[in-house]
Amino acid sequence: MENIRGLVGRDNVEFIQGSVTDLALLQRLFRGVEYVFHQAALASVPGSVEDPLATSEINIGGTLKVLLAARDNKVKKVIYASSSSVYGDTSAMPQKEDMPLNPISPYALTKLTGEHYCHIFRQMYGLATVCLRYFNIYGPRQSSQYAAVIPAFIQRACQGLPPVIFGDGAQSRDFVFVKDVVQANILAAESGAEGAYNIGSGRSITIRELAESILRVMGKNLTLVYEEPRSGELKHSLADITKARGFGYQPRWTLEDGLAETIAYFSEERNSP
Repeated sequence: MENIRGLVGRDNVEFIQGSVTDLALLQRLFRGVEYVFHQAALASVPGSVEDPLATSEINIGGTLKVLLAARDNKVKKVIYASSSSVYGDTSAMPQKEDMPLNPISPYALTKLTGEHYCHIFRQMYGLATVCLRYFNIYGPRQSSQYAAVIPAFIQRACQGLPPVIFGDGAQSRDFVFVKDVVQANILAAESGAEGAYNIGSGRSITIRELAESILRVMGKNLTLVYEEPRSGELKHSLADITKARGFGYQPRWTLEDGLAETIAYFSEERNSP
């Protein structure tokens, strides 16, 4: 609620607190709607390993209900938040949309199932759908609750504590700034894009290098701490974003600029009364 405090109460924004698993609510809310951006999920790989049933009920059941309500209300297009985790562990880099998919966690499996449902609703019911395979999104207001590594590193460094890396730190990720992802969603909605598209920066960095970069920007001299790797997490990810460029997607934020804005936000939040 704190993150959307500046939006609630505006004349052109209606806030409804409810569950994506509530079909009756979705049917009511989708009346007269052109576009649905389906971002709701239990978005944690470790959480899905601990509780696959809850992850399935929300990520698969909720997605099916979104599609049903969109179909019944003749929504113009559903933009579905998928995940790069659908690729699984692969040595082929960068990851392209036509590669074989091999999810290795319950979370990844639910996201791939959502993509299949989007395809079926497009084929059988004529509902336009586009699936955006998000790589590692970061930015201001992000919670570290779901193993989001950048806010976790920043928040620990703000407290004078060293970043904790799970594994040896050689695993690499494609980090994409949240404002670029917003741009991708709007472009995907307004274009004729359908099917699956990678949304990343097209560049990767190791987790160790990331931690060192954050400490350097923050001016902190802390020794990194390493712990056992977590199950279900990928070793490497790197997006081929050629296909998304076809509907106009172009990342505008470098990792350096995105980190600077993100660090500034968390530093200011910590210092605010």
